[in-house]
Amino acid sequence: MEKIAAILICAHIFADFLLQTGKMANNKRNLSLLFLHAAIHAVVSWLLLQAWAYWQVPLYLFAVHALVDYLKERFMEKSYRSFIADQTAHLFSLVLLSFLLAEQHFMPELSGFLYKATVVLAGLTATIRGSGFLINLVTKDILEKNQLNPDGLIDGGKLIGQLERGLIFLFIFINLPTAIGFLVTAKSILRFEEARKQKLAEYILIGTLLSFSTAIAIATLTMWATSL
Repeated sequence: MEKIAAILICAHIFADFLLQTGKMANNKRNLSLLFLHAAIHAVVSWLLLQAWAYWQVPLYLFAVHALVDYLKERFMEKSYRSFIADQTAHLFSLVLLSFLLAEQHFMPELSGFLYKATVVLAGLTATIRGSGFLINLVTKDILEKNQLNPDGLIDGGKLIGQLERGLIFLFIFINLPTAIGFLVTAKSILRFEEARKQKLAEYILIGTLLSFSTAIAIATLTMWATSL
């Protein structure tokens, strides 16, 4: 069951964070775009799982994913809370499907190097891009509530976050977690001037800790999934 869930979650990550365009993400009330997005999820999952005889699998994924996204768009405002609720609902539906497939004694054919490469690529995608959406929503909420307007390059903070999470993912996979401490130190030195202002310092600290913790958590889960 764990391996089935891992493959389905990988497919979800690819479809949500690599293959979903900005137009799809911002126009879920447009049913044609919503159904296209759900169809991409269904096809990617079906291809990775290689459950050729289980036509119910893509149908289930299409219907459930479209329903969850529609309900989120219809009843929830865009925020980090709705993002967490949305992703939790999707993951629960995938775990449920994994359980149902395991009950049918289905085992995916994807194994060996191909399985590990798929999991690692999905983990890296979730670390760099997926968690970035959550961090952006959290920090944006803090900025608006505290009326902060930090100076800097356009999307500079976003790019820095992606690079640091990518490095953390790499450090954990090459069994060099102590290097994360040097990354923290380097960032602290570069942010020394901003640390003089309490509100801005706390904003940076929250974003940094959230970025580091999500990267460490996802990288650790990815390493566990590769051993299945």
